Amino acid sequence: MAEDQRNRRHPQNLQGVLRLAVEAGSAADGPALPEPMSEERKEWLKGALAEVAKGQNSEVEQMKECMRVLLRDGGCERGREGEEEGEDEEGETEGALEFLSELCENLDNARDLMTLGGLDLCMSQCLNHPQGSVRWRGAQLIASCAQNMPQVQCHLLSKGALPKLLQLTDSDPHPTVRVKALYAVSCLVREQEVGLRAFLSHDGFSVLMRGMQSDNEKLRTKSSFLLLNLLTVHPEHKDTVLSMGMVQQLVSVLRTPHSSFHEHVLGALCCLVEESPLGLRDCQSPTLGLEEMLNQRAEELQGREECQEELEFCKRLRSACFCRRQPDDSGMDR
Repeated sequence: MAEDQRNRRHPQNLQGVLRLAVEAGSAADGPALPEPMSEERKEWLKGALAEVAKGQNSEVEQMKECMRVLLRDGGCERGREGEEEGEDEEGETEGALEFLSELCENLDNARDLMTLGGLDLCMSQCLNHPQGSVRWRGAQLIASCAQNMPQVQCHLLSKGALPKLLQLTDSDPHPTVRVKALYAVSCLVREQEVGLRAFLSHDGFSVLMRGMQSDNEKLRTKSSFLLLNLLTVHPEHKDTVLSMGMVQQLVSVLRTPHSSFHEHVLGALCCLVEESPLGLRDCQSPTLGLEEMLNQRAEELQGREECQEELEFCKRLRSACFCRRQPDDSGMDR
C-alpha cells in the first residue's frame, strides 16, 4: 500500500488534491471512526499541494514570458529589419497570444494577466498590429479573459476596449479580425450592464446592422445572434432599435439568399413586434411585403428538420402581424 502511494503521480490541479484529501479522510470500510492520517500520507499530500502551487507559479511565469514576446515584437511601432526576421517574430507573437488564450480559459489566470498588465498590452499593441493574424488573436485573447469575469470586463471597459473592438468589427479589412472582435464585444456586453451602456453610447446596434449586411457569413451569423440575445434580455431598448429602421433592414436581409442565420433575424423581428405598437406597424407596412414573404418562407421550410426553429419564428411573426387577415389559418393562431 505504501509503495503504491509512493508510485502514484501527484494530481495536476486543486480538484485532484481535494479528492485525495476526501479519500484520506474516509478510507475506513465500515462505520468505524476514521483513523488519524499517517505521517507518510501527510507528506505525500503536502508534496501534491506543492506540485499544484508550483504549477500555478509556472503558469504566471509562462504568461510573463508571453508578454516579453509581445513586447519584443513591438507591434506597429517597431520597424522591421528584414522580411524573414519579421515573419519569425510574427509567428512567435501569434503563438504567444494563442497560448495566453488557452491559459486564460482558467479564470484565475485571466485575472492574473490583467494584474500583470497583459490586457493593456494586448489592447495598445496587438489590436493595432499591422498583421491581421495578430489582431484577431489579440481580440480572441480579450474575449477569453472577459467571458464570465465581471472584474476583467470592467477593467477592459474602463480602458476603452469596446469602441476599439466595435471599430474592428465594423471596418477591419481582415474577415477573421471582424468575427473575433465581435466575439469580444459579445463577451463585454452580454450580462454586463456597464458594457451594454457603452455599447449603446457607441451606436453598437448600427454595427450589428452593418454586420448582418456584410458578405462575411460568420459575421452575419454572430451579428444577428447578438442582436437577438440583446433584444430578448433587454426589451427596453426596442424603441432605440426601431427608431433606426431596424425592421426594414432585417426584412431586407431576409430577402437575400436563404442562410441559417435567417433564424436569428426572424427571432429578432419577433422580439420587435411583441408588445410594441411601433414594431407591429413597421412590419405591417404594405411596402415591405412581409406577409407574402413569410407565407412563401413557411412553405419552403415545411418538412425540413434542420429548419424547425426558423419555421416556428416564421409562424410566430406571421401570427403576431397578420393573424386578423387570415383567420382560417390554424398554423398562425398557435
